[in-house]
Amino acid sequence: MTNTFLAAIDERAEEIAALGPENERLGKLADAAAKLLRETGAVKMLQPAEHGGAEAHPREFAEAVMRLAALDGSTGWVAGIVGVHPWEMALCDPRVQEEIWGQDQETWIASPYAPMGVLRPVDGGYIFNGRWQFSSGTDHCDWIFLGAFLGDEDGEVLRPPQNYHVILPRSDYRIVEDTWDVVGLRGTGSKDVVVEDAFIPEYRAVPFSRMMDGSALRDSGRTNPTYGVPFTTIFPLGITSAVIGIAEGALAAHLAYQRTRVQITGTKVKDDPYVLYAISAAAEEIKASRTAMLDNVSGFYDKAAAGEQVSLAERAASRRTQVAAAWRAVRAMDEVVARSGGNGMRMDNPIQRFWRDGHMGLAHAIHVPGSVFHASALTDLDVEPPPGPMLSMI
Repeated sequence: MTNTFLAAIDERAEEIAALGPENERLGKLADAAAKLLRETGAVKMLQPAEHGGAEAHPREFAEAVMRLAALDGSTGWVAGIVGVHPWEMALCDPRVQEEIWGQDQETWIASPYAPMGVLRPVDGGYIFNGRWQFSSGTDHCDWIFLGAFLGDEDGEVLRPPQNYHVILPRSDYRIVEDTWDVVGLRGTGSKDVVVEDAFIPEYRAVPFSRMMDGSALRDSGRTNPTYGVPFTTIFPLGITSAVIGIAEGALAAHLAYQRTRVQITGTKVKDDPYVLYAISAAAEEIKASRTAMLDNVSGFYDKAAAGEQVSLAERAASRRTQVAAAWRAVRAMDEVVARSGGNGMRMDNPIQRFWRDGHMGLAHAIHVPGSVFHASALTDLDVEPPPGPMLSMI
């Protein structure tokens, strides 16, 4: 399988990497970095063909995100998150797809999906309120997916909770400046957003259950197997790909730095068998993370192409693979960063930025192993995990 998008990224690789410090300084992607990302086509890889997208294989999307993240963690992260949203939009009502892409097929969609808002039913739709953190790349997006719970006529959350994904234009939400001051992925601009009494037409409030049970796919009429991959595999794919790509970037920066480095003992790194061993071990761990993640999503693509259903146990094992891949890659990155010496931690050395970005990416909710591993082990033992938080991303 030839990934033509990688060639477009490699053509601009030096420019993308050079903008990393500027993205970090600004606390968001610089306009030039966002322009470069648009020109690679990465964000449109999963976008429907009728709206100018490539409908690419999700493996190709993951490869593109990893390459971008290996050049600059923040650029890769934004590509991984914003680039997944066209996949979900492809399964939404055609009216909202036309609203978003009808006039401009380059329109980007932000998120987050955490249900931090409440939908109050009114005639023809809902009144929506809430505040959300971590809207990655939001300054360069004109629409957004926001997670919500359905409420009653008084705005009280219904029980049991019903999770929705709500779609809004930029005019209906406010980005809160100075809400993204963190240790890593500083250039992603993952700021807070606020919605106050926005009216949401019914067709722009999507029950999350429709994404999970396959009804959104069936109603969309789409037959490309890319759209048959489970949401809980495809959404984390962009984030985990970015983390693995960041680890690859750290390894590449470490190797570039070590080629001529002489340690304080007077030993050249290339003559130190202990450091050389650590480099090789880390390289293989990062490679294993990449391979596991790509094989995982390719397997689900193949099942979708064959018309096969995916079981809960398979979804749980998929999430286990993704989480383990991210942790394995970051641990391997730590091994080489720890052998980069004090100068590797200088702010003008990209090694330290990759290191901070990787750990920030590992802190994302989808990489928390506890409930994922718990649920996966239960399904391996033929025990259905209880509903609720344990199944929220499975």
